[in-house]
Amino acid sequence: MKPVEMALLGAGNRGTFAYGAYAKLNPHMVRFVAVAEPDPTRRERFAKEHRIPPERCFSSWEDLVARPQLAEALLNATMDQTHVASTLAALSAGYHVLLEKPMATTPEDCVRLVQAAERTGRILQVCHVLRYTRFWSILHDLIRSGRLGQVVTVNHRENVAYWHMAHSFVRGNWRSAASSAPMILAKCCHDMDILYWNLGSPVRRLSSFGRLSHFRADQAPKGAPERCTDGCPVQEECPFYAPRLYLREDLTGWPVNVISDDLSMEGRLKALREGPYGRCVYRCDNDVVDHQVVNMECEDGITIAFTMHGHSHDNVRTVRYDGTRATLRASEATDEIILYDHLTGNEERIRPGAVMGGHGGGDTGVMNAFVATLREPGREPLTSARASLESHLMAFAAERARLEGGVVDMAAYRAEIEARALNAPLSM
Repeated sequence: MKPVEMALLGAGNRGTFAYGAYAKLNPHMVRFVAVAEPDPTRRERFAKEHRIPPERCFSSWEDLVARPQLAEALLNATMDQTHVASTLAALSAGYHVLLEKPMATTPEDCVRLVQAAERTGRILQVCHVLRYTRFWSILHDLIRSGRLGQVVTVNHRENVAYWHMAHSFVRGNWRSAASSAPMILAKCCHDMDILYWNLGSPVRRLSSFGRLSHFRADQAPKGAPERCTDGCPVQEECPFYAPRLYLREDLTGWPVNVISDDLSMEGRLKALREGPYGRCVYRCDNDVVDHQVVNMECEDGITIAFTMHGHSHDNVRTVRYDGTRATLRASEATDEIILYDHLTGNEERIRPGAVMGGHGGGDTGVMNAFVATLREPGREPLTSARASLESHLMAFAAERARLEGGVVDMAAYRAEIEARALNAPLSM
């Protein structure tokens, strides 16, 4: 069977190192035949790696989509604020689309994307990669099997490592809610999706609290300069000191490999002196929260306590599900799921095991699933736009509750967004 031909929008970190890498390892599954990327170095690198001819390389997504359809499918790995316009154009042009999360940066635009996919009859699958990992798939099957009895309450923690927080949400692309999205959406629509998938019950109402507490100018050590490379007096004791994070010997891992296209010591040092990743974390233009809690009640009475914070020693999720017959605890850190049976007192330990590919094998899984959906007409994607919509609305509702106070009634909120989606202009 021939590989699925795909066009790529956005040859940055995800487009190149996650999905481009998949295509190189699985040439029988996927072949990239066109690319749109405004950065010439990244565009030429991707084209060279995938043998894409110059006439199929474009500096903008608009130029690519304006051409007669170049492939059966399109992978949209552009920045968040570009998702809506580029995806709507791709669907209208006839492409089936695999879209990075979050779908959009407003709830109305999320609804519009769902409606556009259903109206055009095109597949729109969202990269909620956790559903495709062994860890979360096994955990999901255990919960849905009934072995816990009736699930009563859930505690879910998104523990963002201090260095990840500093890289992505203080210095990096997702530091501003206005230019990207609220952190509860950008980071935690994965978590909301997992909760909705596992429990199978919509949230009835929710409340939320959170703020930016630490990464602010008033928390800066005395004498801290604008940049870490300007001679910081506390560099030896600051965990966020940029040269320590980015000038290490290992160049293969994220986030070191994304601060510059030139990964030599000189190239990385130049990036720290001139680019965003060398700034003092207390002197950036960030405004997203560094900790937030969301309390939820589902339609069937299950209560959920969700915590997100950017001050963890490790970059992992931990969960606990308490049911009437058993308790389940799990941690990505130990790759372990523990089931405690209330009747027998037995403890069962399950280790799902490592799978090749980023996000615990989720990057590989979502690509495998997208190809399978294209090859099997009538197959419904596990993370279709319609299935993914609820997690996005949960995140947007949580941000409203945080900013405005009070409790958000989700049925009323969904109805409000559906109505507003019909009339509000596209967010560009």
